[in-house]
Amino acid sequence: MTDAEAPTPHKPEGPPRVPGQKAVRPKNAATVMIIRRDAAKPRVLMGKRHGGHSFMPDRWVFPGGRIDRADYRAPFATDLRPDVGGLFDRYLPAGKGRALALAAVRETWEEAGLLLAKPGEARAKGPWKDFVSQGMLADLDAMDVVARAITPPAVGKRFDTWFLMADAERLTSLDRQPDCGELEETAWVEFDEAMGLPLPAVTRMMIKEAVERMKDPSRPKPFLRYKDRGMKPTAL
Repeated sequence: MTDAEAPTPHKPEGPPRVPGQKAVRPKNAATVMIIRRDAAKPRVLMGKRHGGHSFMPDRWVFPGGRIDRADYRAPFATDLRPDVGGLFDRYLPAGKGRALALAAVRETWEEAGLLLAKPGEARAKGPWKDFVSQGMLADLDAMDVVARAITPPAVGKRFDTWFLMADAERLTSLDRQPDCGELEETAWVEFDEAMGLPLPAVTRMMIKEAVERMKDPSRPKPFLRYKDRGMKPTAL
């Protein structure tokens, strides 16, 4: 990491809501914290978003993005663990939790050039075609839920995001595929070092949550929602 990664003035996290307009309905999304444990301190995979983005420009984030219709039909090598699938099913229609986890896997490939997958053969169209052409299928058993957060209503672009966690040992390789990845830059970052990067507020909260969860995996999983008078955290 370089001195250029120290906190600097940056653009707003997203476009503000038009005055007088109703709050935008959040889009469903998922992101994954991939934890690497092969050094003295754990590291998390992070990437820098392009400065031209209207949402969270120049911020360092975890790979992820909004759900695509193709994620409901995507093939996979392993399914969600029963406890993870059950948690999704408490809040979402059947099959949507799996689609969210698949979205996080797909976006990790598209944004960071890394495959959270196992060898397997299948056919796929659209955004999954390139993924399965690697001879790999998504490894959903690697996923756990960390938290859920909904973007504040004052922002013009909103997401209902599930934050997931997976171990880097479940990646097919720790090295980014050449000429692949939408993020400007990716890096494995120690948690205390990550706190010094330009981060979205929710990403900063999730880094703190991940640190506590590694100490105590049984701790409640937070659900962060914003009301008129601020954030109202509850437990999933």
